Amino acid sequence: MGNLDMIWCPLAKRHAFSMTRDIHDAYIAAAPEQFRAMLRQLRAQLSRVFPDAKEVMKYGMPGIQIEQTIIAGYAAFSKQCGLYVDPSAISDHANEIASLKLKATKTGVAFSAINPITDELVEKLVVSSRIHKGI
Repeated sequence: MGNLDMIWCPLAKRHAFSMTRDIHDAYIAAAPEQFRAMLRQLRAQLSRVFPDAKEVMKYGMPGIQIEQTIIAGYAAFSKQCGLYVDPSAISDHANEIASLKLKATKTGVAFSAINPITDELVEKLVVSSRIHKGI
């Protein structure tokens, strides 16, 4: 995660395995208030795009998994949120990420209430991530 601010998840360090829906709810509730609506929307969108996915808590962040493969994860920090996908998905959509003035790392895109990620870009990234993971 590089130099991003501290992650907000009081339960994540104790639970690095699959979790129930309640853990995702708790994660979002513990996030800074200005990010909660965005995280709820992102979570709902991931569920709509991948109804066959299982919600999990891995690497200290909530995400979705199909079979035994993590397709996408998301996280809240003190000043921004992140969506984490396969590195190839980031490179596939690098121009669109840049055009929206979002900051990208090798595996993620940072966004905030001031500069949110679009639903269209989220869908492109997670679908691309699934394709690159061969699922």
